[in-house]
Amino acid sequence: MRYTVAELGAILSCDTYKRSFALYNIEHAETDSRSVLHPATTVFFALQGSRSNGEDFIHQLAGEGVRAFVVDSRCELDLRGACLLRVPSVLGALQQLAKHHRKQFQIPVMGITGSNGKTIVKEWLYTLLRERYRVCKNPKSYNSQLGVALSVLELDQSHEIALFEAGISQTGEMDRLREMIQPTHGLITNLGDAHQAGFASDDDKALE
Repeated sequence: MRYTVAELGAILSCDTYKRSFALYNIEHAETDSRSVLHPATTVFFALQGSRSNGEDFIHQLAGEGVRAFVVDSRCELDLRGACLLRVPSVLGALQQLAKHHRKQFQIPVMGITGSNGKTIVKEWLYTLLRERYRVCKNPKSYNSQLGVALSVLELDQSHEIALFEAGISQTGEMDRLREMIQPTHGLITNLGDAHQAGFASDDDKALE
């Protein structure tokens, strides 16, 4: 991907960032401080989880060269040499960026879902298709609300087809995944007992 901070601000409906960074270029999105390989062109999404808070790594990453951070609107950090884009939901902002990014590509995109077998079917299809096409796909089994967003952001102009798996565990999750993947084709592997606790019935899960 390739966006300026100003473009990110517009996509995320955030206009409170430092204007001196408006033309700063971003090419990578990360949520794990250990995965940052290109700090100068990375935007770090400071997710807050039950065990860790991405904001705890901002000073470290800023010292390593990261200049753009998406943070919770309540974040009180103020870094002189970095730009903070404050949003109501960091995960929601990442998903919004993925949704916008997906719209830039007019290629066949297959959404793969089901109770089991999503990853292996995706990898089988990738093995068959990569001999003829440049294929974008989820790495490993990145099929969650976070994993799908990061996967979709890997799309670039060289890709001719995309394979994205989508995994859900409760009602309402598929809508957000569908909005990011925006599939032109769909494949359902099967309907089984996995994650049954998150649904009122088999019919509800099938409908989702």
